[in-house]
Amino acid sequence: MTCWLLLALALLPPDAVRGEPIETEHLFGFTIGSDVGDVGERELEGTATGRFGKRTGAYDAGSGTMSLEFVPLANLRTELTGMVNAYDIGGVAGFANQRYAAFGGVSVDIRYRLLDRATAPFGLAIGAEPHWGRADEVTGERGNFYGVDFVAAADWEIIPDRVVAAFNLVYQPETTRSKLTGAWEQDSIAGVAMGLMAQISPGLFVGGEARYLRQYEGPGLEALAGESFFIGPSVYFKISRRAWIAAAWSPQVAGHAAATAGSLDLVNFERQQARVLFGVNF
Repeated sequence: MTCWLLLALALLPPDAVRGEPIETEHLFGFTIGSDVGDVGERELEGTATGRFGKRTGAYDAGSGTMSLEFVPLANLRTELTGMVNAYDIGGVAGFANQRYAAFGGVSVDIRYRLLDRATAPFGLAIGAEPHWGRADEVTGERGNFYGVDFVAAADWEIIPDRVVAAFNLVYQPETTRSKLTGAWEQDSIAGVAMGLMAQISPGLFVGGEARYLRQYEGPGLEALAGESFFIGPSVYFKISRRAWIAAAWSPQVAGHAAATAGSLDLVNFERQQARVLFGVNF
């Protein structure tokens, strides 16, 4: 449905949709745009992410974040984030039953824009987000989790001020020390993400996103633990000049876990993921 909508928009006369200039910084739910904001910009941002469904039992996990963003220099975006995690897990094979909500950790996001779409054929940014967490994102097992999320983000306007596409390369290594056993482990995620959004009225975008993710045992890309492919719709609405909200839903439509049989990887990933994001400039 999204593809047909975007095709219809592309065929409309130029004056059929008078869109505002596109800012991709927060436009997508799971994908990252190359825009980083203007110098001196300050913003309070929040997210609520839900992850639902395993092959057996009942599985609901979520995280909420609050972030302070500041742009100290041209093309440089910084952000400090605090997180709360919640788990309701029961009867899932290989997982301990968990039911709790607690402070989850902190992260610092640093992103630099190398190319600006206003002066280059496409926008390009690179970023790193070191983080410390208190629980495993998937299982809820308590411990100390140290990692860095690396991203390279490119985007370009297929139709200026109307249709924009984005592409991400991601690599997320993490080191874990279990609170239960004291053992250290390493794993990593690598993958790509793509998004396409169309401005159907000023400040209102609809579209979709797709992600292909691979989970590895260890920091390298050698021992594959599983792979998954998520795809689903996204929407963004600019509430006012200073406020915005976005939402995305992505079911896993293909995948495979190395250790188990099945058409999906429901060991390392979930059956469905959903996210709501919002922000206010001040």
